Amino acid sequence: MIRSFLTVSTGTLASRLLGFARDSLIAALLGTGVVADAFLAAFQLVNVVRRLLSEGALNAALIPAWLRVRDGEGEAAAAAFAGRVLGTVSAGLIAISIVIALLMPLIVMIIAPGFIGGASLDLAVQNARLMLPYLAFAGPVTVLMGLLNAQGRFALTAFSPLLFNIALIAAIAALLLGHADATFAAWMLAATVGIAGLLQLLMLLSQRSARLATPLRVSFDKDMRGFFAKAIPGMIASSGPQWLMVAGAIIASATPAAISWLYFANRLIELPLGIVGVAMGTVLVPELTRAVRSGDRDAVAYAESRALELATGLALPATLGLIVLAEPIVRLLFEHGAFGAEDSAATAHALVWLALGLPAHVLIKALSPAYFARSDTMTPLLATAKGFVVAVVLAILLGHFFGASGIAASIAAGAWSSAISLLRKGTREFGFSVDAAARKRLPRIVLAALVMGGLLWLTAGLLPAQAHGFIRFIALGSQIAAGIIVYGLLLQILGVASWREAAGALKRPAQPDPDA
Repeated sequence: MIRSFLTVSTGTLASRLLGFARDSLIAALLGTGVVADAFLAAFQLVNVVRRLLSEGALNAALIPAWLRVRDGEGEAAAAAFAGRVLGTVSAGLIAISIVIALLMPLIVMIIAPGFIGGASLDLAVQNARLMLPYLAFAGPVTVLMGLLNAQGRFALTAFSPLLFNIALIAAIAALLLGHADATFAAWMLAATVGIAGLLQLLMLLSQRSARLATPLRVSFDKDMRGFFAKAIPGMIASSGPQWLMVAGAIIASATPAAISWLYFANRLIELPLGIVGVAMGTVLVPELTRAVRSGDRDAVAYAESRALELATGLALPATLGLIVLAEPIVRLLFEHGAFGAEDSAATAHALVWLALGLPAHVLIKALSPAYFARSDTMTPLLATAKGFVVAVVLAILLGHFFGASGIAASIAAGAWSSAISLLRKGTREFGFSVDAAARKRLPRIVLAALVMGGLLWLTAGLLPAQAHGFIRFIALGSQIAAGIIVYGLLLQILGVASWREAAGALKRPAQPDPDA
């Protein structure tokens, strides 16, 4: 499980790093203001769709259903089931894309009411319509990735999203070199989003995964209706962080540049959230599904315990690091071109508050698979809805007094509301299984993270305030590297992890999975 987790995490890390490069270039190209807010509001819709369909979300329904059909009726029946899912999802998303294109002005007014009566509204509608082809490609991409994950094949699905960012970076670089007008540049970027989705689909179709879904059919029979009744709530629940950001954007649209500040701050949150959260959704769902179906309580406890350790061990130090080093990180990554010092300060303040919600987001990713493995997608959906309401109500109040920072704090509060709801309901209904090893390691992980955070805080003042370019990069990189080394050594000293044993385990050949 850990080997698969690292495969997915490595692919996600590479994708997120390319995403930082992409967003740094977007900041330099568009800066903040009317054009940037309009583009990023439209792009937020695409990000919600990406999380809604991909990054482990569809696994919540597809993997348990596909495994059940394959084990009960055989490979041919499983391929036919997958073919119906692929055909129905593809046809449905094409139809939905057409409807959304017609209703786009209304949709933009709902997600960004502050744009009404201003130039941002028309620009956001135009950008969003240009991005819509991505929606039609994302559906079949997600189904093919889910089928690979169900067989324990994670490498291709982990690295295929890199194409999305590579295509956008190439387009941005061309626009920067051509000194394109900001409005025209936003249109070109929006059009490239659909092209990026097509590239990802073509890569997956060239692989064996396409033969796992044959024959291709559109169907709304009883099996498909039952599948979508499970899939839709699961997909909405799995994209909880993006729905919370949508809630924040709705309120932030009334404040100039606030959407941009929140967007760039959230990009930094998505790095650790992606590394941990996406891997949780991708790897943990099939592991828990097999354990729950076999009635193996020890296997359930082992999977849940290791997931909680990994989540805590990665999310907590990331949270402390982002809080302590918020401003130098933002300045290094985004303060270029049209993105100025004032924008960096506002983005850093928002980042501090968003980071407080990172452990909650990761906890949700670790808890939700326990429900998905039991074919319960409604409970995570209701928890997501509760967090959304909490975020909106608080954002209205705090956003009025504290601007983007208040909205960021509201998003963090919404995440904690969802996480607490899942924890309470699961403890009451089936009990989360945490083994003795996890109960011993978790406090030590917290201690190691706190010591690392204290070290970063003590050395933060040593970073040259006026450093620029390469010097700033070296200084900040050295500080982060020192924090990581200290944290790793503390985990070794406290007996949480043996890096020699871990490296040896990763080098050993994987045992064949009878379900794969």
